[in-house]
Amino acid sequence: MNENHLNMDQEPQPNQPNKGEGDGKDKPSGLMEKIQQLGQTNVPQLSQDSNIHCLTIVGQIEGHMQLPPQNKTTKYEHVIPQLVAIEQNPKIEGVVVILNTVGGDVEAGLAISEMLASLSKPTVSVVLGGGHSIGVPIAVSCQYSYIASTATMTIHPVRLTGLVIGVPQTFEYLDKMQDRVVSFVTKHSNITEDAFKDLMFAKGNLTRDIGTNVVGDDAVAYGLIDGIGGIGAAIQKLNELIDSNRQSDQKEGLIQ
Repeated sequence: MNENHLNMDQEPQPNQPNKGEGDGKDKPSGLMEKIQQLGQTNVPQLSQDSNIHCLTIVGQIEGHMQLPPQNKTTKYEHVIPQLVAIEQNPKIEGVVVILNTVGGDVEAGLAISEMLASLSKPTVSVVLGGGHSIGVPIAVSCQYSYIASTATMTIHPVRLTGLVIGVPQTFEYLDKMQDRVVSFVTKHSNITEDAFKDLMFAKGNLTRDIGTNVVGDDAVAYGLIDGIGGIGAAIQKLNELIDSNRQSDQKEGLIQ
């Protein structure tokens, strides 16, 4: 038995403080600190048998401006280095992305989307709860996407907190940014540009705003998301894509 553990009938020594005592503060382990700070765990280090990295994008996507401390946020400066590390790590063969986000910074969301789409490894996304606003491009950026039947996705135009835009140049800038979002979504999903814009500019679906709130089955029917499912279906699909990649690599090796 480890010397640090006491037997049931052994008295604790008064001159040996219990673990956690001393300065009165419990120091979190490296893994717990990662969970607290980033909401992430390094899966390959946690288990040598795992070849899948789980990336969670929750709350509001924080970009160039720091959000108030009471907001639940996903910081893009945390996500982007992880994606670089995933691409470089040979132990990681696939990535599953879990989304429950209200959206946030457009350029930060597009940056994350572009990086996910450019990964050389298989990726599968799952929308649980909600994948709203700029969360839509992130959801469709993966090779295959799932949405829970109860999850929703809000599609609306790019906006500046609902303020009236009085400068033509500002409107043109937002219009071009919106075109980037539309182009990315239609390129990485089965929805047409006209259908996506119809959802984006629909009136009467959202209170005091334009846009559409699309529920799980409707997102699949529009061609925005590939299928209905949760984490189990996503892991199964990801393993299929990983196996397909391995077979392709083996064939290339034989040809060479």
